[in-house]
Amino acid sequence: MRSLILALIFATSTAQAEGFGAAGLLSGKNKQDLPPIILSSGAPISDAPWVLKSGTYYEFEIQGDGSQELTLVGPEFFRAIWIDEIVVEGLEIRPLGLDSIEFDEAGEMEIGFVAIKPGRYYMKIPDTTGETQRVEITIE
Repeated sequence: MRSLILALIFATSTAQAEGFGAAGLLSGKNKQDLPPIILSSGAPISDAPWVLKSGTYYEFEIQGDGSQELTLVGPEFFRAIWIDEIVVEGLEIRPLGLDSIEFDEAGEMEIGFVAIKPGRYYMKIPDTTGETQRVEITIE
């Protein structure tokens, strides 16, 4: 199944690169918005766990209020997805991979990705132990 999904991603990326526009997973027809992650000193980062479906395109925002320099880590989660783009202040970044994100000051970013590998994952603020400082993620 993973090779099929990767083939679909490659086919949609190739079609877009050749001037045919977005198709398949990247067309937006299969897109779902997730609730934002809020980075604020001492505040919960998410209201509820995420349950994602493999092969679906998702977008979510990360909002930092600047109350403290905060990092969000989730290397296993970031390896279980294919990141289409990260948008920061209108600038689109298309990374090959991601380990963590850090906010030194107030700001916002949006991440678009395709869930690929089923399993249980998390994103969290490092060196914290509270359940409110992490979001549990399941890819089915």
